[in-house]
Amino acid sequence: MPGPVIKLQKLTKMYGHSRGVLDINLEVEPGMVFGFLGPNGAGKTTTINILLDFIRPTSGSAEIFGMDAHDKSLRIRRRVGFLAGDMALDKGLTGWQQLEYLGRLRSNFDKSYIDELAGRFNCKLDRKFKTLSHGNRQKVALIAALMHKPELLILDEPTSGLDPLMQAEFNKIILERKKSGKTTFISSHMLSEIQEICDTVAFIGNGQIIVVKPLATIIKMVPKRLFVSTKSKDLLSKLRNFPSLVLKDNKDNAIYGNFSGDINKLLRLLAGYTVEGFSLSDGDLESIFMKYYDYRKPDDRNV
Repeated sequence: MPGPVIKLQKLTKMYGHSRGVLDINLEVEPGMVFGFLGPNGAGKTTTINILLDFIRPTSGSAEIFGMDAHDKSLRIRRRVGFLAGDMALDKGLTGWQQLEYLGRLRSNFDKSYIDELAGRFNCKLDRKFKTLSHGNRQKVALIAALMHKPELLILDEPTSGLDPLMQAEFNKIILERKKSGKTTFISSHMLSEIQEICDTVAFIGNGQIIVVKPLATIIKMVPKRLFVSTKSKDLLSKLRNFPSLVLKDNKDNAIYGNFSGDINKLLRLLAGYTVEGFSLSDGDLESIFMKYYDYRKPDDRNV
């Protein structure tokens, strides 16, 4: 079986006496959509810069496709697509000219595929880069990362500036890549752009990995979000005191809260009353993020 596409072992980067990343161990398997999550300054971009050999680690190792990220950097880059958080493109060129230039450098210039991507992102490539909005610049940068159909895609804050329709199209493209066996590594502090597409996520904070788990596993361990609307004062009273229900809002005829108990007990209680509205949904990455980054007491972070 093939080994991991990305493998980090005890990866450490110091900037003088300042921390970059500390003893990071991480593996990303082929065909995976991997989310690398953390607040600004957590060490996400430092990790990516080491992977792409833009900077060198202080100690430890970084491998892509089983090759050392420094020793074989040129061979690796031919197989990788990259989007930086602050992608630098020539402001005097049109989007098309910029993409053609990058494509010629790679000796891999597929005009028809670029046209397809531009259509999917609703991106006009005949305008100079300096005239484009942030969102349209981001579209050109995404096309640049995708246009050679790389085996590995490394993206730093990929949907910054995109409207919801374009974010949905981006998600669709990433899932198509997954279906074809290609790997995507997405670094972000925007939780919404990770939750819809990732298989596994790693949380990083203060330069260290906090947890690495399948996203579905993490979400199952987070309390569900409950909403109940009823005119029954008796039911509302019982819900306010129901085990494993932590109220977030308590209005006259409605209950909002986080529920982590036995759903069957809850349903048996509701069945005895007239309920006008009800929903029970999985917790989202916002809840998980809060759990792992000291916004609650440390004992609550043992998910």
